[in-house]
Amino acid sequence: MSNGARIPQPPGPIPKSLSGFESIDKYWDGIQGTYAAKILPGEFYVTAHLEEMVVTVLGSCVSACIRDPETGIGGMNHFMLPQEKNAGGRTAGNAERYGLHAMESLINAIASRGNKDRGALEVKLSGGGKVLKMGLDIGQQNIDFVREYALDEGLDVKAEDLGGNYPRKVYYFPATGRMRVRKLVEVTNDTIVDRERSYAQTLDKTEVGGDVELFG
Repeated sequence: MSNGARIPQPPGPIPKSLSGFESIDKYWDGIQGTYAAKILPGEFYVTAHLEEMVVTVLGSCVSACIRDPETGIGGMNHFMLPQEKNAGGRTAGNAERYGLHAMESLINAIASRGNKDRGALEVKLSGGGKVLKMGLDIGQQNIDFVREYALDEGLDVKAEDLGGNYPRKVYYFPATGRMRVRKLVEVTNDTIVDRERSYAQTLDKTEVGGDVELFG
């Protein structure tokens, strides 16, 4: 990783993605001095490469950064719970399936390549800003969910940067477990908000697939 000087040229080819993650966009980050995998709302990514980080930009969404300290395999997800509906619409239980699917998919992808003991995983959380004006405080809803999930599943949460009234950019280095968060206090465009609003509207129209089995 860079010590502050920009490294304009990568030292070698883009690391090959693990099976199932070939569609994730990857690029060379000259400031960080490493390759980066950029994930969008609804995506997650897992890597086994020492010189690779995972990056995303969060508004109301939440990301869990999870790794197996023993193997260095880890990754990040990026999810949002849809708004709770009134009678006749989506229930809270169904809404939580989006968060459950995001968490279980990431954990399973890591566990299938190493330690299957969830209690041995290292977890860091970020996001849940109050940036969307859509009735409920979606950011807080996402925070409440991910904290409760971590508690219920006995996950070892080492650090969190949650809440606030601003979006943030998250850099995660699975090999070391380092999570860097840059708060985007002065956002000059509505890209983040527009992207998450569009994502939220998609969630309200989409059903989650079948259950994901957790490794025990």
